[in-house]
Amino acid sequence: MKVIVVKNAAEGGKQGFQVFKDALANGAKVFGLATGSTPISTYDEITSSDLDFSHVTSVNLDEYVGLGPDHPQSYNYFMHEHFFNKKPFENSYLPDGLNKDAEAETKRYDKVIADNPIDLGILGLGRNGHIGFNEPGTPFDSTTHQVKLTESTIAANARFFDNEEEVPKYAYSMGIGSILKDKQILLEAYGEEKADAVKGMIEGPVTPDLPASSLQNHDNVIVVIDEAAASKLSKKY
Repeated sequence: MKVIVVKNAAEGGKQGFQVFKDALANGAKVFGLATGSTPISTYDEITSSDLDFSHVTSVNLDEYVGLGPDHPQSYNYFMHEHFFNKKPFENSYLPDGLNKDAEAETKRYDKVIADNPIDLGILGLGRNGHIGFNEPGTPFDSTTHQVKLTESTIAANARFFDNEEEVPKYAYSMGIGSILKDKQILLEAYGEEKADAVKGMIEGPVTPDLPASSLQNHDNVIVVIDEAAASKLSKKY
């Protein structure tokens, strides 16, 4: 892992932008994209730039089960608000949260991933170490699957809804095995509440108990964290 420590998320967004810019310049054709508050600073830098994604493809990590693309808390809606409306891709793929047939939907999305190998994937990091919606205990060889969200993840996402009862309890997520096939990975994490997960990801044992530790098995990972998220690391980076 290459670890870059920055002052704050705004500086992290500039670092993330540079990673995307370099990937495009080096011929990347498929980008794996994440949602949530973490990548917004990177997406803001990208959408205010002159980078052109109209000739390449995006493949998103996950989507809530039960939310359609018009729901303001769906990840499809998020991506259009923060990225696609300003910087459209030639093709953009997301799991279909309205498909109630989990087996059919996960098979469909596995084919999307197989047909569009990801050159650069961006990840956030959950407080419990999850990447995508791959919660603790998820096998490292997992492919797309339906996930029952943990109470901690539901509580963390409740701030986006009127109340916790409205937060979906399931999601479709790209699996860890699929993520590890990305040619390059950019992971961003900001805030003291992520410090334990960051320490486990970078310095802890590789274990399904902390899904992000699987990234230690990947040979091309860039980690961008702020000083607060880096506060429990045992050495300086």
